[in-house]
Amino acid sequence: MAISLSVVVLLAIILVVLVRGGHIKAGPAIVAVLFGFFLASSSIAPDVNRFLNSLADTIAGIKL
Repeated sequence: MAISLSVVVLLAIILVVLVRGGHIKAGPAIVAVLFGFFLASSSIAPDVNRFLNSLADTIAGIKL
C-alpha cells in the first residue's frame, strides 16, 4: 500500500509539473488520468500491480 500511494503521489507531481511547464496540455492530461483510472478497474490491473511491485523490489535490492 505504501508503495502504491507513493507512486500515485509521484505521478501526480510529475503530471502537475508537465501541465504547468507547458509540456502537456490539460486535455491530454485528463485523458491520461482517466486512462489510469479505468486501467485500475480492468482485468489487467493485478498484472500491472505485480509488475510494478517486482520493479520496486528490484530497485530496492540494488546495492550501490
